[in-house]
Amino acid sequence: MRPSILNTAIIVLGCFFAASATAASVPPPAADNTVPAPAAATLGAKSGATGQVLPKLELTDQILYQYLVAEIALQRGDLALASDAYLDLARNTRDPRIAKRATEVAIYAQRGNAAESAAKLWLELDPQSVNAQQALVAILLSSNKPAYASPYLQQLLSAHPEKAGAEFMQLGIMLNNQPDKTASLKLIQDLAQNYPDLPEAHLAIAQAAARAGQFDLALAQLDMADKLKPGWDTAALLRFEILSHNGSNKGIAYIKDYLQRYPKANEVRLAYARYLLNRNDLEESRRQFELLAQDLPNNAEMQLAIGLISLQMNELDAADAAFAKALQEHYSQPGVVQIYLGQVAEAQHRYNDAADWYRSVAPGPQYVIAQIKYAMLLAKQGKLDQARSYLHGVKVNDDAERVELIQAEAEMLREAHDDKAVYTVLGDALASRPDSIDLLYDHAMAAERLNHLDIMEADLRHLLSLQPNHAQALNALGYTLADHNIRLPEALNLLKEALKLAPDDAYILDSMGWAQYRIGNLPMAADFLNRAYSKFPDPEIAAHLGVVLWAQGKHDEARQIWSKALAAHPKNQALLDVTAKYK
Repeated sequence: MRPSILNTAIIVLGCFFAASATAASVPPPAADNTVPAPAAATLGAKSGATGQVLPKLELTDQILYQYLVAEIALQRGDLALASDAYLDLARNTRDPRIAKRATEVAIYAQRGNAAESAAKLWLELDPQSVNAQQALVAILLSSNKPAYASPYLQQLLSAHPEKAGAEFMQLGIMLNNQPDKTASLKLIQDLAQNYPDLPEAHLAIAQAAARAGQFDLALAQLDMADKLKPGWDTAALLRFEILSHNGSNKGIAYIKDYLQRYPKANEVRLAYARYLLNRNDLEESRRQFELLAQDLPNNAEMQLAIGLISLQMNELDAADAAFAKALQEHYSQPGVVQIYLGQVAEAQHRYNDAADWYRSVAPGPQYVIAQIKYAMLLAKQGKLDQARSYLHGVKVNDDAERVELIQAEAEMLREAHDDKAVYTVLGDALASRPDSIDLLYDHAMAAERLNHLDIMEADLRHLLSLQPNHAQALNALGYTLADHNIRLPEALNLLKEALKLAPDDAYILDSMGWAQYRIGNLPMAADFLNRAYSKFPDPEIAAHLGVVLWAQGKHDEARQIWSKALAAHPKNQALLDVTAKYK
């Protein structure tokens, strides 16, 4: 055994048994080998903090051996052995500090029974330890044993009434993932009976009731919490969530009134702003963020949010000002803001400014994407050769970043309608990276555009051998077979597997709809394509849906779909082809 491990064990256990003559007689190790084990040393440092009675034990060879077995097993990743060894050591020594360590290791090893046994022993040996009580409660709750946790919780609450509010708040969080919502509610109600004047107790009941779907009870408990603690943002947020259940607008009415009464309730206002953003109410969401920014003028995150919403609303001047303010207020990731400023400048045709912003991004997480943006800008200005040369010269940290640059070069060539060059660039890159998932997929798509279906299939088959659950590869292969009207049973099987992996993906729904059309199942084809189009009104999905509607004799509906799609995408070739064919 290495001396450093042995010395560490002696030092740490010496902390545990410092009162014994045997421990005192151990010679001190060389300074070079003194590397205390953090978790065990922490236990020693806290010994006696709760006034526990420590056993009078000698540091015997057996104890040292058991400790070494436990620690070495832990270091080697044998968590089961480490947990068993520590629990056995805690039972033999009956030292609360080792019982605490045994509890921690068992929790880390995700061994519920061992953790429960260790925590019970810890609490038995140190009955006044709040940490031991809390650990045992957490273990019992995580093991779906709320009824068993109840007496320990009652003991914890009664022993520390001054902390009851914090304990109820913590309990509400701990019960969040309990599968038996009704049992969790009963537990909270039983515990709260002795605390009728504690707002946190009523909030905890309200949280449990809401999780159990008992919304009337939850609102009644929130009424009581409001009387005891008016203007409590945490309670207001829960009420807003309940009132907004199933898309109801009652929550909006409530939150507007609350913010009028408590205009400085920034946490509530932030939640409301995000809620509006999720509902795509961009203008009102931005207004709420602007109110937050007035109250928090130096908050860079608020400025970034305002900038992003303004950008989505295509209000470029407002976006530019907000992003500049976020940068001025030292946003934690300046590269992110610089890229957004470049995008705004590019949208405003201020290409020199955009280039400056992209090239100002320092090496770090956003560096490669910024260089890609700059190269894309060059290509957009007709400087394709210069853009490609620039990408070739970008310094990267690893091959994954180099692949990103290769993909960007291929994308520039694709936008330039040079499909042969795309195929060549990706093929050259794939030659030295034959197992690159990203390159295999992109090369397959490039091969399909050149009608090299054998190469496309070979690429996708190899990709799926490396990553069988790649939904997009399954979809690409299944759709290609269906689109060429070949091997339709195989196409359907591939698309079924893709849908299992991504049941809401609009493109996979479209592919399945097109495959159903190919086998003549028009009702099912229309169903899949309608679902796809409602999720994402892509022009090619519109083209497919129109064809199926036409085949069903619904010519007017087909024309309406195509007309609407053409208005938004007048140059889409799939739409142009289909409307020329069906007149």
